[in-house]
Amino acid sequence: MSFDYDLFVIGGGSGGVRAARVAAADTVSKVGMAEESRYGGTCVIRGCVPKKLMVFASTYAPAMKQAAAYGWDVQAVGFDWSAFRVKLEGELDRLEAVYRRLLKNSGVETYDMRATVAGPNTVRLADGRELTAKTILVATGGWPTVPKVPGAEHAITSNEIFHLESLPKRMLILGGGYIACEFAGILNGLGVDTYLWYRGTQVLRGFDGEARDVISKGMQERGVTIVTETNIAQIDKVADGVQVTDTQGALHDFDLVMYATGRAPNSSGLGLEALGVGLDRAGAVEVDSYSQTAVPSIYAIGDVTNRVNLTPVAIREGMAFVETAMKGNPTPVDHALIPSAVFTQPEYGTIGLSEEEARAQEVIEVYATTFRPMNTSFINDPHEVLMKLVVSQASRKVLGCHIVADGAGEMIQMAGIAVKMGATKEDFDRVCAVHPTMSEELVTMKSPVRTA
Repeated sequence: MSFDYDLFVIGGGSGGVRAARVAAADTVSKVGMAEESRYGGTCVIRGCVPKKLMVFASTYAPAMKQAAAYGWDVQAVGFDWSAFRVKLEGELDRLEAVYRRLLKNSGVETYDMRATVAGPNTVRLADGRELTAKTILVATGGWPTVPKVPGAEHAITSNEIFHLESLPKRMLILGGGYIACEFAGILNGLGVDTYLWYRGTQVLRGFDGEARDVISKGMQERGVTIVTETNIAQIDKVADGVQVTDTQGALHDFDLVMYATGRAPNSSGLGLEALGVGLDRAGAVEVDSYSQTAVPSIYAIGDVTNRVNLTPVAIREGMAFVETAMKGNPTPVDHALIPSAVFTQPEYGTIGLSEEEARAQEVIEVYATTFRPMNTSFINDPHEVLMKLVVSQASRKVLGCHIVADGAGEMIQMAGIAVKMGATKEDFDRVCAVHPTMSEELVTMKSPVRTA
């Protein structure tokens, strides 16, 4: 049977773009791609990249205070959001153009419109055209979820935060996950009076408990007001902002409310279920270890599968897909021991098991220390950092590494190599310390603080 394309990719995010251009360049396949929004997807357009640039911007005010404490004559006269936003949008335009150029240079034919799956080998474009493909790859990512609360339409999500006309003076963020905590730190650093409400007892559920405590304490020391065991019952639009009713019935006034209550796989309306492709209760496309669905010609990668929702993971899944489906070299994706960074303030780098997870599976030793690092203790800054190793008592392998500190993301990338290789606590101990640094504590902690 003759097809219009060897491969058709739905979704122009990081995973889909990598799979499309590598398939086109390395396998001499005819590849098509459809994207209904902007190329680059969540990471480049409304996620990692603009968020990290906002993180950078938000750190200059405290840095100037620290500089003054060190003896520099500096003054922060305020943050110009409009000027920053212009530069931010220009950078996103530049990056999208890079993605488009990469696709074009690889020979991928692109369609700037929505596409759905009309058959095992058929894609239907928004303009009604139908195209055939030997293999279809779904890489449509995820989308913010908003609870069904009266007045929720008056709130924004992380999609809209980058495009505000002006910064609010007083803002509420609802949620306790990494997106909520990251933006709380960002907005607080930009001078916004920032409140974070979370229905649970401690933010960053699912991460290491000790790290969560250090991060929460650090966020509050920096000026974020965290209120736990609280939720929004109703949002009402008022003349000068919004009035929020909490679940205890109390009223609160804010200029803006942002929901950061999770993300869902962007699988709705794609036509997958009608073809026999499984979706779980959250809407995630069900795939095997090779990213293949129940329909052999249809694969899915990235956040739409809700496996490990990180950009580098989606890219790796895309590369493994090309090996499997386009090169005939079945390659499963390795989702074990993936390092990650949470760009809270203080920053968090982590790989492997939390103390709680490790304790549930075997006897462990915990090596941990919290301290004020040299650069801040000198100026009596109260902020502490955490260095922590979770170690198997039986095998001595480091099961988890947790760092809460400025630059934790940079540090965990290097520590992640050792943990992924199966390093033991004694392997860490054999490494000579780099002094004076925060990270030297990872190789100088000789005695466990507890055994569990």
